[in-house]
Amino acid sequence: MKFYRCEVCGLVLEEGQLEENCPKCGAPKEKFIELDPEASEKHVRSEFTNDLHVQLIHLCEKLEHVAEAGINDNLDPSCVKIFVRTKAYSKLLKQLAKAELAGHITKGKW
Repeated sequence: MKFYRCEVCGLVLEEGQLEENCPKCGAPKEKFIELDPEASEKHVRSEFTNDLHVQLIHLCEKLEHVAEAGINDNLDPSCVKIFVRTKAYSKLLKQLAKAELAGHITKGKW
């Protein structure tokens, strides 16, 4: 599979997705360059990993809601302690995943 990157905005498209103009920035088709096989492989692998990070972020958000419900239920101190830790760890993991995605973008792994 061939991939092309817009030299203006960095959008990466598959060969069949190319149009007369970049759908993101409007640059002409001539501004797209073909990625070499190594860059294409990095794009495919990064796309998979980035999707996993997004799923992790969503799961952490769900954990935060569950933890908040447990904190509000306030059954006993040991239960609340677990829910408080869960909420804190979920927030941390969510921020780590977001930071990793930001790093991928700056390194061209998107």
